Amino acid sequence: MRIIGGQFKGRKILEPIDKSTRPLKDLVRESIFNIIEHSKIINIKLKNTNVIDLYSGIGSFGLECLSRGAKKVYFFEKYNPSLKILKKNIEILKCNNKCEIIDDNVEKIEEFSQILNDQFNLIFLDPPFLYQNINMILNKVWKMKILTKDCCIIIHRNKKNKEKFTDKIEILRSEVYGVSKIFFASMKF
Repeated sequence: MRIIGGQFKGRKILEPIDKSTRPLKDLVRESIFNIIEHSKIINIKLKNTNVIDLYSGIGSFGLECLSRGAKKVYFFEKYNPSLKILKKNIEILKCNNKCEIIDDNVEKIEEFSQILNDQFNLIFLDPPFLYQNINMILNKVWKMKILTKDCCIIIHRNKKNKEKFTDKIEILRSEVYGVSKIFFASMKF
């Protein structure tokens, strides 16, 4: 696994040891960032962006954001084997000063705003494919008002999932890659 573009382009990052963590494949990540950077529908620029990477695993998405100029990434990860690799990946790329790791269960955090003191332009939400409470997380984020008006929420799900998302978001675009389905959404304010 490697970083696709930006300052760390071509640098290898560590992959998970077990099968319970499924990082985004390089091709999927590359496609997501092409859409972010070139779509007329998504109105954010990565340079100097604050990013939240929920269920970050080994950090491949957030680290790619940093490589492409993001100001800061908040990684939320509770699973200890993935957390250890995430920390090593941050060390490998020497980007500790632009990272904050929140070692806590996203569902049990009452207020992200107690942890996060910034406004955010980009959120990546990549829970386990069997996870059923995505709307609880999306509603929590909406309620806390931590997102900028032009924010983008990227949701990674199994293409077989038939989920109805909360009415607090608007799906702008969706793409299918193998077993994955990526949703690009904005928050309704």
